[in-house]
Amino acid sequence: MKKAAIVGAGIGGIAASIRLALKGYEVTVYEANGSFGGKMHEFWLGGYRFDAGPSLFTLPRLVDELFELAGRKPASYFTYTRLNPITHYFWPDGSHLKAYADPERFAREAAQQLGVPEQDVREVLARSRRLYKGTADTFLNKSLHKAGTYLSPDILKALGCLTDLGLTTTMHQANANKFKDPRFVQLLDRFATYNGSDPYQAPGTLNIIPHLEHNIGAFYPKGGMYAIAASLVKLAEELGVEFRYNEPVEQIVTLAGKVMSVKTAQGNHNADVVVSNMDVVPTYRRLLSDHPAPEKTLKQPRSSSALIYYWGIRKQFPELHLHNIFFSGDYREEFEHIFQRKTISLDPTVYVNITSKLEPADAPAGCENWFVMVNVPHHQGQDWQQLIATTRETVLKKLSSMLHTNIKELIDQEQVLDPLQIESRTSSFAGALYGSSSNNMMAAFLRHPNFSSQIEGLYFCGGSVHPGGGVPLCLLSAKIVGQLVPAVTPVEKV
Repeated sequence: MKKAAIVGAGIGGIAASIRLALKGYEVTVYEANGSFGGKMHEFWLGGYRFDAGPSLFTLPRLVDELFELAGRKPASYFTYTRLNPITHYFWPDGSHLKAYADPERFAREAAQQLGVPEQDVREVLARSRRLYKGTADTFLNKSLHKAGTYLSPDILKALGCLTDLGLTTTMHQANANKFKDPRFVQLLDRFATYNGSDPYQAPGTLNIIPHLEHNIGAFYPKGGMYAIAASLVKLAEELGVEFRYNEPVEQIVTLAGKVMSVKTAQGNHNADVVVSNMDVVPTYRRLLSDHPAPEKTLKQPRSSSALIYYWGIRKQFPELHLHNIFFSGDYREEFEHIFQRKTISLDPTVYVNITSKLEPADAPAGCENWFVMVNVPHHQGQDWQQLIATTRETVLKKLSSMLHTNIKELIDQEQVLDPLQIESRTSSFAGALYGSSSNNMMAAFLRHPNFSSQIEGLYFCGGSVHPGGGVPLCLLSAKIVGQLVPAVTPVEKV
């Protein structure tokens, strides 16, 4: 039987292992850490459970599809509910908005709370839907680096959307041209952070992102985000995939332009196909150090990172829900600090995720588990200990003021995650959460492809390659790899 080796048990690697097992390969996943999930893992802290990484679940169809391909019923492994409302938004002027799942109700809420014309909200969501449906089959669901993509009938739909994609304007400019209320513009600009970008630099193309949340919906997986990875690992193991933990790959071994094996501390393991779910930069620098690297691609500007405070809070806040955003007073200045000054604003936007709102067992009775995140630059030599301490005080002051409660006095448990830890634990280069940023018009085309044009049998998935970072796009990267890797023939299976 032909063998496939996958480097890294992040969500992209797990999904790729399922797809290759279904194509007839004997699949082994090599993971440097002691368990699966990559950034998508969980931990307990003094009676509080936390999802350590991704907290937003969209496009659940991409998870269901993996079970269906294997002939399983998704609900037998994994269940989720649609959120309503999706997010609670708070502004420094005291205004507050609930982003309801139904676009019509969301439009009414925006009109009532912010004075935004309902019709304008409906139009911007309809446009986001139209552009997503017109472009996703070409730009997200397929390789951008294969000629066949541009010969497909889907390209006609994409070409029909080009003039309306906002390629020549920034995301912020497109939103500011449509809406006069700076708060609603800020809400729409926030979607740039979903792939670690700056709305004041990123093209208006990113305005297709709201479609995922406001038209298709945002969801909560029972058991938390970690349940996604856990359920897929269970499926993979049922399909015969072997997971080898605490066994980092040290080298992808090639011969005459073809992959031969992966090398770990336990020896060389033969492989006909190798899929790297590791960030593309360390993949080349460490695992393929004897091969020429695509320097132009590897030197693309990195995305933002995150500074996360995990707080066990000895109180419940009825005004909060699962997803909560406390906006900064000057969004442009905040992004200028991240991408130009390479530091953290003294008035950052703060995201608070509280899974105990939907899973009471995630916190002790009368308490809540707060995942408190600030967007920050990737690591470039900053003094993170100082930034952690300063930002902690800034965040506490901001939340205490906007919630009219002394939050510091309520902290029962605390743990911190910074870009340096993100890099060391997940091999994300410089702690950038999404690989390269999308801060220029051609960024999508400059991402590394899902295959190597130089080494036969070498493929790539995960957030640092096409189509990008975040859970849905990582799953799509695995889907593209599944399309590119040839199936094992019946004779080869024997």
